[in-house]
Amino acid sequence: MLWPERPDNWRLGAKPAQHAFAAVACAIAEGEPVTMGVSPGQFQNARSMLPPHIRVVEMTYNDSWMRDCGPTFLVNGKGDMRLINWKFNAWGGIRGGLYFPWDQDDIVPQKIAEIERVDRYRAPLTLEGGSIHVDGEGTLLTTEQCLLNPNRNPGLSREDIEKILSDYLNVGTFIWLGDGVFNDETSGHVDNLCCFIKPGCVALTWTDDTSDPQYEISRDAFERLSAARDAKGRRLDIHKIHQPSPVIMTEEEASGVDAIEGTLPRQPGNRMAASYINFYIGNGVVVMPSFDDPQDGPAAQALAALFPDRRIIPVPAREILLGGGNIHCITQQQPARRT
Repeated sequence: MLWPERPDNWRLGAKPAQHAFAAVACAIAEGEPVTMGVSPGQFQNARSMLPPHIRVVEMTYNDSWMRDCGPTFLVNGKGDMRLINWKFNAWGGIRGGLYFPWDQDDIVPQKIAEIERVDRYRAPLTLEGGSIHVDGEGTLLTTEQCLLNPNRNPGLSREDIEKILSDYLNVGTFIWLGDGVFNDETSGHVDNLCCFIKPGCVALTWTDDTSDPQYEISRDAFERLSAARDAKGRRLDIHKIHQPSPVIMTEEEASGVDAIEGTLPRQPGNRMAASYINFYIGNGVVVMPSFDDPQDGPAAQALAALFPDRRIIPVPAREILLGGGNIHCITQQQPARRT
């Protein structure tokens, strides 16, 4: 994880967000080691807010979205581990990116490779970790809205992108969904819309409200998933998880964010891309976002049925959502080393 601090994205100097990040870190740490990257100026503050068993390491970066700027880890059949260092351009670069500069984010994977003593590949593709989901058996989920967006890899076709992903991730079957969650500023990352629970089984954000713009997006995704086959030739078992009521940014929340040229402004009345699908699967736990919404309980119950071997830990996540993402977006898992 990476510690939040920039005042042009997180309100009130990121203090509310820091408490939310700490709660996520503590929940994940119930099942596995957690490392928090922290800037020099925030090191002492983060160290005091986090319990001793969470490792804090000094690191420079531009913002705190480890899923997207961080590496993707790989393990081969012998148990050797390496990581992929994708290119990162802050979700669009100068053609729609969310902030500038992003140079320190782009080298976060290199820094993690040094810290963890893991070899790395530098991939010839601009890609955020939240834009893909894999089942570990050769199938990849993504959205056309994001991966085919010309502000990421304008010189590459769908076939070119599939070839690179196949080479680096050892996947052979691609399930392309259309758009991501309504108003998702990441250009529709799949990790907010749909994810693998296990091979052959996915969870999909849903709404029964036909007047909600999310309805047609989720319905289209459901139809594509229903028609798909995974790398093993299986039909997918699709579980709908109803979204919370629309989460709207308040005047107070928007006014707490500094306005800086080059950073996406936060405006009161904006609908945020709230989804229960943006959860983290840990060792023995699933850490899910909650929104003080009547759907929180049913969503937790649905995840408990899908993960009977894990404890569901809801964490209040509005402060994370205000920054543009959620729990899956601020985390990145590293496989355990095989001995």
